[in-house]
Amino acid sequence: MTTVAEVLKSKPQAQVFAVAPGDTILTALKLMADKGIGALMVLDTQGNIEGIFSERDYARKVVLLGRSSGDTPVSEVMTRAVRFVRPDNTTEECMGVMTNNRIRHLPVVQDGKVIGLISIGDLVKNIMSHQKFLIEQMEQYITGNAMS
Repeated sequence: MTTVAEVLKSKPQAQVFAVAPGDTILTALKLMADKGIGALMVLDTQGNIEGIFSERDYARKVVLLGRSSGDTPVSEVMTRAVRFVRPDNTTEECMGVMTNNRIRHLPVVQDGKVIGLISIGDLVKNIMSHQKFLIEQMEQYITGNAMS
C-alpha cells in the first residue's frame, strides 16, 4: 500500500502554501491562481493550523453571499474543522476520509506541523499509476514476457 509520504515525494511541488487568518480573500485567491492550486492552509504566526481555504469556500461563502473579496478576511469564510492525515497513512485511508467527509484536500501533519497538502487528484494519480503497473505486470506474465 502506498503511504502519504510516498505521494508527497512524487508531487512536483510539495511546498505548503498558506495565508494568515487576517489576510483578505483576494490575497488568498491571487496566491491560489499564481500557484495553480485549489486550497490553501490558514496558519497562525507559529505555523499552527487555523483552518483551510478552498475554491469551494470561496464559491459558497463569498460569491453566493455577496461578500467582498478585497475586504473580507479569510478567517470569516475558511473551514475551521480541518481533517488531516499523517505521512504513514495509506492512500486508501485518505480516500476514505475524503469520501466520508466530502472534502478534496487533506493537510499532512507531522509532529504538530503541516508538512504537505494532498488533493483528491494526487490520490487518483497515484492509484492509477499503481494500477497501470499491476496491469503491465499481469500482461507480461500472461504473454510469457515476464522477467525471471
